[in-house]
Amino acid sequence: MNDREDYNTSMAKLFCISLLLWATGGFCSAVSDQFQLEPLAVTALQGSDVRFNATMQGKWTYMTWQVQGLLVLTVPVTNNITSSEQYSATFCTSGDTSCVVFTIRNITRRDSGPVVCFVQGDYGSKTAELLVQESGAVNIMEGNVTVEQDQQVEFQCVTTAWFPIPTVTWTRNGQTVNSSLYNTTSEVHGDSFNSTSVLTFQAVSNTTVECLATVSTLTNPKSSSVHVTVVPKPPDWTVLIAVVVSIGGVVLLVLLILGIIFCCKRRKRNQLNYKDEMRRMRTQSPESSGVSPAGHKQGQVNAGYVTTDQTSVAPSEFTVSGFVQANGSSKMPDVVNSQHTGNGYNSVEESGFRKHRHVTIV
Repeated sequence: MNDREDYNTSMAKLFCISLLLWATGGFCSAVSDQFQLEPLAVTALQGSDVRFNATMQGKWTYMTWQVQGLLVLTVPVTNNITSSEQYSATFCTSGDTSCVVFTIRNITRRDSGPVVCFVQGDYGSKTAELLVQESGAVNIMEGNVTVEQDQQVEFQCVTTAWFPIPTVTWTRNGQTVNSSLYNTTSEVHGDSFNSTSVLTFQAVSNTTVECLATVSTLTNPKSSSVHVTVVPKPPDWTVLIAVVVSIGGVVLLVLLILGIIFCCKRRKRNQLNYKDEMRRMRTQSPESSGVSPAGHKQGQVNAGYVTTDQTSVAPSEFTVSGFVQANGSSKMPDVVNSQHTGNGYNSVEESGFRKHRHVTIV
């Protein structure tokens, strides 16, 4: 009997607890439905204004707003609101206390984070997230350029002080450039990002090149543009020069060969002419015909004359001058057509050579 009573008592307590939990959950759900904060997530550009709407069903007395954990504004239901230069609150409709608009003006990166609205009483608090983006600078480093036609050109676009990382694109004469033609890299710089994008293409005609950078909250992308002026490419004389040099080399080689052939033929002709002339002179020479020219005197043989290279005569028979002495008297050679010069004689031999001998008598 006692066990049965204990069981009934336990079941009754469990029922009460379940009923209490159900009632509490329903109450919380009801309260939650009576207090709404919109929007719960806001992404805005630095320098702009953001607004949050708090809606309550029922009566309330005070409302507070916190940004980055700091109490920035208190809103009484009596509409006696104390506003500042950056933070303010008003009723959505005049005289309607069920809706309050909280405004943050000229937001900065420091305002990023939770925005909490607390309503005094059973309403509790609601939290929204604020993300502030920042747009920096865009600049094409090279500036306006002038290049030759078909020349490869490269442009470098630099973006600085952006948050988050910006999206960088290029256009040429207003047409979007394929992303495969440029490469973009980014790096952290303090609490922001710097990006570098490099575009490479072949210049064919005059072109306006524009670099654009943007983030999701930026209405119009920031841009930088330059102008590419294309001038005609000077004529390429390389092929023509190569052809001229080749032809000139062949012509010079041919002329050199012809010159060598001409010189060889001329030399051979001169040799033949010389041989013919010598042959003609020999055939026309008076000595070859055996007839002496008129007025030409023939010498007589001097039996007493001995040549200098004779060895059959005893040394005592010669004088210093080479003449033979017989019986103590000197016999001079009988030389025809000899000329006396000083102390010697000049004689002409048949070979045409002239011998000069000096005679010294002691």
